[in-house]
Amino acid sequence: MADERSVVELTVNGRPYRVEVSPRWSLADVLRHRLGLTGTHVGCEQGVCGACTVWLDGEPVRSCLLFAVQAAGHEITTVEGITPAEGLSPLQEAFHRHHALQCGYCTPGMLLTAEALLRRNPAPDEATVREALTGNLCRCTGYQFIVDAVLSMRPSGGED
Repeated sequence: MADERSVVELTVNGRPYRVEVSPRWSLADVLRHRLGLTGTHVGCEQGVCGACTVWLDGEPVRSCLLFAVQAAGHEITTVEGITPAEGLSPLQEAFHRHHALQCGYCTPGMLLTAEALLRRNPAPDEATVREALTGNLCRCTGYQFIVDAVLSMRPSGGED
């Protein structure tokens, strides 16, 4: 049986796309390999590591667990979509300032997860930040600098 293809219309980072896909292709694979948005990383392909996190209608989801055809009609935001054309977003600057990344593989998922948290709760405490990030695995940093970066975004400047 041939791999049937269908055309899906996706809105990614505010831009419309018409993409021919196989119904079994993940959203992560379509973002990376069909649209060239390589900020979405693929790690475990089981929804555990969080490297593939994107926003679907403003909420973090694992794009490795979502078929691209399921995303049709929804607004998808990748790390490229939260990055200004010139420079870095305030949260990206905070990650830089606090040395919250090393290899950078987990960073896009961490940024999207943290940004979603800050939009819901602009002044989270440390426990809330840690809880929000539990679905994003990092093998390099030990998390403290990532937590510090997110906490620094609070209106109080990070002090509890």
